[in-house]
Amino acid sequence: MESLGKILASSIVAVATIGSLSSGAALAQDESTKLTPHNNGYNVHVFPTVTRKGALPPQTDPGPLVYNGGPVMQGGATPYLIFWVPAKLQNGKATTMSAHYQTVEKNMLGDYVAHGLYNNSTQYYQQVKGAKSYIQNKGTAAISTVDTDPFPASGCTDADTPGACITDTQLQAEIKKVMALKKWTGGLSKMFFVFTSSGEGSCFDSTSSSCAYTAYCAYHGYFLSGTTPVVYANEPYGDLNNCQVAGTPSPNSDPVADAAATSASHEFTEAITDPELNAWFTAQGNEIGDLCAYDYGLFYNWDGGNANQMWNGRFYMLQTEYDNNQLGCVQVGP
Repeated sequence: MESLGKILASSIVAVATIGSLSSGAALAQDESTKLTPHNNGYNVHVFPTVTRKGALPPQTDPGPLVYNGGPVMQGGATPYLIFWVPAKLQNGKATTMSAHYQTVEKNMLGDYVAHGLYNNSTQYYQQVKGAKSYIQNKGTAAISTVDTDPFPASGCTDADTPGACITDTQLQAEIKKVMALKKWTGGLSKMFFVFTSSGEGSCFDSTSSSCAYTAYCAYHGYFLSGTTPVVYANEPYGDLNNCQVAGTPSPNSDPVADAAATSASHEFTEAITDPELNAWFTAQGNEIGDLCAYDYGLFYNWDGGNANQMWNGRFYMLQTEYDNNQLGCVQVGP
């Protein structure tokens, strides 16, 4: 494999200036998040849609990330994936999630460990009694399961998915159920991703004030199992209209899977640096991924110019993450 220097010198195909979002720009977080602030009042932190992002005022939050005293996933992080694929939606319509879609998500989250985006997080730390413990770029391969149990009765109203919507409480119940069946345990070295199938929406609660595809594309949060934190992410089905900038390449020839992969990477990185929503974020409440949302940095010619990351011989198009040392968005950590 060529060195990064040689690749940068000879293999750059294009700079990812997609739409009006330029490479390296620091991007402000969803307005509703800033007003709550930071955790939306629900112990979750959202990744806003392209429209919500684009509707914000000019950039007012250049960083840096500030340490707020909470824990990080300093000892490594293992991703657990739950693919929730019932036979049909609550409204009786068909739903699907291809095996290839699942493979892209499993590969990306498994390959994430020991590579550049994760390495960027090693500059961040937690502090206990004056001693700093830095994040370590380590973990194990992704662990996954497929749940074909039906979705619960629709508990909310997502305008983009009429009659098919789950609340955060219902999502947490699914995680608890699968954890019990699989004998999985929580803690700050694990993260649980729930990928829902096509046509299924979600909202924070039954008031439907903030929902998938209109307000957010994904979110991460935590809840307690006894006294043990369970860190999780809501990963709605990939959406090209609301959750990906038009014209973004698809290195896996599966655009919805690639859109879901960059959302999952966003949430994994944010949870590693801010699992309980009290560690690393800016004075305005933006996390490491928010400052670089929909910024893909440089494209390379590994697969014909469709990717910006190559991990274990596989290709991905993933957003950059914020580097406090560089005061900007990067694809590879220090």
